[in-house]
Amino acid sequence: MLRTVHATRYVLPMREGGSLPAIVEADDLGLYIVKFRGAGQGKLALVAEVICGEIGRALGLRVPEIVFVEVDSALGRNEPDYEIRQLLQASAGLNVGLDYLPGSVMFDPAARDAVPEDEASMAVWFDAFTMNVDRTAKNANLLLWHRKLYLIDHGAALYFHHDWDNRMVKSQAPFKEIAQHLLLPWAGRIAAAGVEAHSKLTQEVLHAVVSAVPDSWLEDAAAGVSAEDRRLGYVEFFTRRLESAQIFEQEAMDAHARLI
Repeated sequence: MLRTVHATRYVLPMREGGSLPAIVEADDLGLYIVKFRGAGQGKLALVAEVICGEIGRALGLRVPEIVFVEVDSALGRNEPDYEIRQLLQASAGLNVGLDYLPGSVMFDPAARDAVPEDEASMAVWFDAFTMNVDRTAKNANLLLWHRKLYLIDHGAALYFHHDWDNRMVKSQAPFKEIAQHLLLPWAGRIAAAGVEAHSKLTQEVLHAVVSAVPDSWLEDAAAGVSAEDRRLGYVEFFTRRLESAQIFEQEAMDAHARLI
């Protein structure tokens, strides 16, 4: 069960991509990187952030704590920037926050950053499984904090949910984008990662992860489809994707082999 905190202060915009995240202080005195429901990417980006983040955590990967952030419509009333003020007003209600990791830096192979083989292999498997297009040299979304790797920003993953009726076809699709994965050079144990992932992503775990998503986000995403039916659709997708995992696993292993 994810915690809910209440935003008390808008601290600093981060102006990255279309999601316009920001550092926000909450009533627990913590700082969070908040992705707003009123941003251009919409609520499906928040759905992907919750589902993928918690799947990654279930696989043993490090993901900053994810919380729901309640934003009051009055939060931005004194904000001088019109764009930010409009964003906060449009984001009244539940949003997604990731624990802010002070002093963290972006993972950079040019700085001789490296990752253990098992960890890199699981990260590559995870991103192929969730169809995450954003773990590349152009957009790493990997942080080093206290010399440990943390995975962030999964809003662009699960792109099948933008074409809901064809989700089961896409569950068996390859993922050619994995060839651009930043951690692929270290991912020499993808088959072993797959075996471990299958043991961890049980039906109980998948149902628990999807159940964390608020009903309103799911209902708003597909008019006329209940939140429960939408949840079942996600679980069905992930179940079929696991059954077809050899397709994207082999693709990732072939891409790795071409690098060495």
